[in-house]
Amino acid sequence: MDTRQKIETALKEAMRSGDNIRKQNLRMIMSSLKLSEVEKGGALDEAGVLSVIQKELKSRQEALHEAQTANRPDLIERARADIAVIEEFLPKQLTEEELTTVVTETITEVGAAGPRDMGKVMKAVMAKVQGRAAGDQVSQIVRKKLQA
Repeated sequence: MDTRQKIETALKEAMRSGDNIRKQNLRMIMSSLKLSEVEKGGALDEAGVLSVIQKELKSRQEALHEAQTANRPDLIERARADIAVIEEFLPKQLTEEELTTVVTETITEVGAAGPRDMGKVMKAVMAKVQGRAAGDQVSQIVRKKLQA
């Protein structure tokens, strides 16, 4: 079963059980998926679905950060609940060590020599870690490795 079908099934279950937080988050993801498909002009593949879910997760993480900055315990709790629901549908995230290993291997494979080759390295790494790491995290590690 692909990720989209898992989300649809989980949405139906949440509606039956009356789990409002889960239902709202899953509806938001489905809405984002449909919007992305309309913009693309066709169905999304698994990578596209994971990308949309990753964007939703990033949005909730930013909301959590803002709630922490504003010292709002009610919003912090809600953002954490939202993040927990969304993370269920993403592959296990790579640790920083695992990601650094992937970046190092990719730099060797691509033959990157310095910061000018960042685009080539990023493209190759993002294809390998698809949905298991955020782009900004990958970018930070690639930049650090290429400057060393």
